Amino acid sequence: MNTSVVSPGRAGLILLLTGQMLPMIDTSITNVALDAITHSLHATATELELIVALYGVAFAVCLALGSKLGDNFGRRRLFMWGVASFGLASLLCGMAGNIEQLLAARIVQGAGAALIVPQILATLHVTLKGTAHAKAISLFGGIGGIAFIVGQMGGGWLVSADIAGLGWRNAFFINVPICLVVLALSRRFVPETRRETPSRIDWPGTALLAVMLCCLLFPMALGPQWHWSWPLKTMLLALVPLAWLMALNARKKERENAHPLIPPRLLALRSVRFGVLIAMLFFSAWSGFMFCMALTMQTGLGMAPWQSGNSFIALGVTYFVSAWFAPRLIARYSTSTILLTGLAIQITGLLALIATFRVWGMENTTLTLAPATGLVGYGQALIVNSFYRIGMRDIQPDDAGAASAILSTLQQAALGLGPAIFGAILLHALQNHHGDYTQAVNVFLMVETGMMGVLALATLRIRHSLCLPVAKICQAAK
Repeated sequence: MNTSVVSPGRAGLILLLTGQMLPMIDTSITNVALDAITHSLHATATELELIVALYGVAFAVCLALGSKLGDNFGRRRLFMWGVASFGLASLLCGMAGNIEQLLAARIVQGAGAALIVPQILATLHVTLKGTAHAKAISLFGGIGGIAFIVGQMGGGWLVSADIAGLGWRNAFFINVPICLVVLALSRRFVPETRRETPSRIDWPGTALLAVMLCCLLFPMALGPQWHWSWPLKTMLLALVPLAWLMALNARKKERENAHPLIPPRLLALRSVRFGVLIAMLFFSAWSGFMFCMALTMQTGLGMAPWQSGNSFIALGVTYFVSAWFAPRLIARYSTSTILLTGLAIQITGLLALIATFRVWGMENTTLTLAPATGLVGYGQALIVNSFYRIGMRDIQPDDAGAASAILSTLQQAALGLGPAIFGAILLHALQNHHGDYTQAVNVFLMVETGMMGVLALATLRIRHSLCLPVAKICQAAK
């Protein structure tokens, strides 16, 4: 592997993390802009689902390919191409005159995001060592989460502010100047890294992964609107043979030393497998939580977009504080201890939020929600930081791109699944409780609490194997 002898430095790290924020912000920013888009472009409910789903599907589908291209052609180069594509697509989203143009631009935006994200984690993994590496990985996890929350908050403010009469379009236009600054400075401050011997792209594996993700994400996103019609059911059933074919292809490539898209040897690592579990349970619950809370506050509690955004301030502040101190905690305690602490705090916050809705009901405000959401945010940051530390723990530099792709793909797939799954749970609960949002919201909150409980039990079961191979850290787990 050929890596730069120069670390990213502070300027390079800021640029990489800024680039990371862009895709994560746009994963959540549309949650609070959907109502304004409905009135502006006369979008149907299905089209609104597609605005969120198409971005997530394109993002998830192209991640593994983006990682492989970065390994072969240079991670800085692909990072810059991704930022440029993302900026152009954001401009086109803001200029869209009809829903078809917006949907097409969202696909391009998702593909651009997929070129950005894997290059960042891989670059940090191969250019930094020791304490600097641990701190950078923690920042990567923390900033990504903050960006997701900022998207939800900032989207509400931008829509409500209606700057220059552009309304929801400003939620996309805001990306353009940021992309231009990152592009202007990246060549100077971001080091170039790539594999020493370029590997051939696993096109069969790429195609199979793309089809699998489409067969998973589209039915989950559109199922409730299309009443689970037979084409959607067929797509879900097709996942089994497609997964079997992909596994066969990967094993064949690995035997031939031909670098499969997702190497089976990485999935054999216990740390990676546990990272997969965290991704599927936590990130789906997280995105579902943000989507359902925004929907509840705007539709159920009658809040304006800016009020809905303000309701996440406490969550965002505590998340930032937790993410800021997480690297110091990780340096002193085992990863399992940090993960369990984060899960305990988040579960406490979710139970407090359930109690808040029982007491205040439709009279809830930003202030009444703040204590519970603050606890949720603090716990979330610790979990996210643990996810990247666990997932990348046993990865060699040559496998940095592939491992980054696995974790990022699963994270994005889970983020895409969350709104669909929890949105369906909320909708079903609303029907059972005759449109009572205060009862319905507690149903999805209890489901999420149960998922975090399952993750906590799984962590307890393998906590000793999660101990990092550093003597003083391991002592803390005993």
